[in-house]
Amino acid sequence: MKKIFVIDWGLIFTFVLSACSGIGLHIAGHGNAHEVWHNWAVFHVLTSFLFLITVIFHIITHWSWYRGVVKNGIGRKSRVTMALSIVFLFVSVTGIVLLNINGANSRIGLWHYRVGIITSVLSIGHVFKRIPALRNSLRR
Repeated sequence: MKKIFVIDWGLIFTFVLSACSGIGLHIAGHGNAHEVWHNWAVFHVLTSFLFLITVIFHIITHWSWYRGVVKNGIGRKSRVTMALSIVFLFVSVTGIVLLNINGANSRIGLWHYRVGIITSVLSIGHVFKRIPALRNSLRR
């Protein structure tokens, strides 16, 4: 299997962990058990860090696409991918900011959650569009 597909499959795996742990963290925030919330927070930070590292590798492998966007502008088919890139940057920055503040029920924490949901929806669409290529990668 090509390196690019290993990265893509790792991206799917770490995305699922990050998204599920983020939702679990949000749900735990509505309860009274701080320890449960803390455990979800630690799990979410770890899985999201792995996801961020995998995204960096993904961007590196697709760097020519980003150069093409800068050089030629955004094509019609590239708008969703560019939107995903922008909201992912925002959710990453807010997540890193949350490491330095008490994020439970904070305004920035709620923004991070909302933008995380948008990022998740765009990511799922991004993956579904590429399912044929991902399936073919398993056959090689």
